[in-house]
Amino acid sequence: MNHLIAPSILAADFANLQRDVEMLNASEADYIHVDIMDGIFVPNISFGLPVCEAIYKHAKKPLDVHLMIEKPENYIQAFHDAGAATISVHYEATNHLHRVLQQIRDFGLRAGVAINPHTNVQLLEDVITDIDLVCMMSVNPGFGGQKFIEQTYTKVRRLKEIIVDAEASTLIEIDGGVNIDNAPKLLEAGADVLVAGSFVFKSDSPIDTIKELKNVGS
Repeated sequence: MNHLIAPSILAADFANLQRDVEMLNASEADYIHVDIMDGIFVPNISFGLPVCEAIYKHAKKPLDVHLMIEKPENYIQAFHDAGAATISVHYEATNHLHRVLQQIRDFGLRAGVAINPHTNVQLLEDVITDIDLVCMMSVNPGFGGQKFIEQTYTKVRRLKEIIVDAEASTLIEIDGGVNIDNAPKLLEAGADVLVAGSFVFKSDSPIDTIKELKNVGS
């Protein structure tokens, strides 16, 4: 499978949100990554359901919703109704991960699990066949534009071994500090989906930057 690109709308110009969503529609992006932060699970507040609904209204790409919030199980139906195609919840944010994964799938959505940089991938071993996507944080969650954590490559390799051993079809998504320099190494280690925010939206030509990321390794 060719790797996928999921630009993070968190880095967009919110005074021109429709324009930036339409730019992503015209690009080679595969998903639109939507970061939801509650100011409790992470030390930042991004946006909530109304903005997700507004993005969905104009989006022609599937919404890859990343819930960086406490008790995500209370909001699955709401984000389904707001247009999510994938919902990723943090391993660290819920006491009943398997139940939440089933809840997401019951709505016909792809079920994802996000893990913080300090979280061991072995903790996902018992539920890996119930996970469609692992969103591996390669920076500490909460703010865009952070420096990539080099230990991520090792974690990707370990997670890939778990997926292969379980004969699962789980995708590995990398979120944080992704750029054209580390993208080849991440793909070589086993990543399937690259999330890029600042690297895309702060570039001179976001469409060309997305194309460049899409063509890595081809």
